[in-house]
Amino acid sequence: MAVSIGLHVSPEFPAMLERIDALSGALEADADAAEELGRLTEDIARALLGGAGVVKAALPRSLGGYEFSPRQLIETVERVSYHDSAAGWTTMALQLMTGTTAAYLDAVAAADLFPDVAGGDHALLAGHGTRPGRAVPVEGGYLVSGSWQFASGMAHATHIHSAIQVEGTGELRVLAMPKSQVELVDNWDVLGLRATHSIDYHCAGEFVPATYTYLATTTNPANGGAIYRLGLVNMSAIGHTGWALDVGRRLLDELKLVAAAKSGTRNAAVDTTQFHAEYATAEAKLRSARAWAMEVWRGIERTLDAGELTSTEQDTLLRLALNHATWTVRTWARRCTTGRGRQRSGAGRSTGFCVISAQVPSTSPQAPWSCKTAGNGSAARNPKRTGNFST
Repeated sequence: MAVSIGLHVSPEFPAMLERIDALSGALEADADAAEELGRLTEDIARALLGGAGVVKAALPRSLGGYEFSPRQLIETVERVSYHDSAAGWTTMALQLMTGTTAAYLDAVAAADLFPDVAGGDHALLAGHGTRPGRAVPVEGGYLVSGSWQFASGMAHATHIHSAIQVEGTGELRVLAMPKSQVELVDNWDVLGLRATHSIDYHCAGEFVPATYTYLATTTNPANGGAIYRLGLVNMSAIGHTGWALDVGRRLLDELKLVAAAKSGTRNAAVDTTQFHAEYATAEAKLRSARAWAMEVWRGIERTLDAGELTSTEQDTLLRLALNHATWTVRTWARRCTTGRGRQRSGAGRSTGFCVISAQVPSTSPQAPWSCKTAGNGSAARNPKRTGNFST
């Protein structure tokens, strides 16, 4: 097993942030086109996933990846999400699915899917794992059938990541299989995060070799170092935390710009004591949410570096920190999108903020925060990034 004991902290991290920042103009410029397409543009996908190496940040060092630490991954997702929330969500999902697949599959499958990570030759995985499909054991593997939802980043994936339940034993496993083995469902009709291509998919009776599956609850990586001892569920909390925090950061920064433009005009609500007090409260809550999340993950990193598994308390704290961050951002976003919020803050509304106003079960962290619409997409158009106010 190509596994190291201590936690790896990548020296590539500062350069990664610089590469992401260098793409900020392109992310802004392509946001409208991505929204119309329902996925990232090819230029942006190539720049983020290939040139910048954002997915490589989550891949095991033993396979040629950067293998960022948890806090490095949080900040990477933060940075992309600040420039474009849909790009941040897409890359976060691809990071999670691809990185954990590379870590937990055995040598046979890893050699096939990740032959030259350093050179950019590796699979990209998208999918979902909260509603398992059915896996019938056969010689050498499983016949898999099922229907899955919210496969963020599917347009850019080469392979599928899905949960399956083995018939007869009830064992939960995760598979990796070529995207060609499933039927994609063109049903991404939403108000928020339109450019994430978080579509549904299904298959019936598809053969998947046993070597291309792993136990869903494993904390024993076949490749890579200590970060992968977190397990799939805890790994998912890393990127979701980063996404929530910098969506919130962008929201407040955009609101500050709106306030500056409105200040001094006749009857400007942004000049009231109430607006300043509420903005200050939101700023304090966001900063405290981030500080707590980083404190929790700092402690987890020390545990992993010591070669130990996280405790029950740490598992609970990382979920609490994630939930606190998302609820903090969601609460303030609602104030900016409802009539009540407009009256109080003068910030106007942004239909795109439904991405953080929709209910998302805490047990399903992979589901994108979006509002499904009925009909043929005639609902209000989603701004391509957080903080696109109309006043």
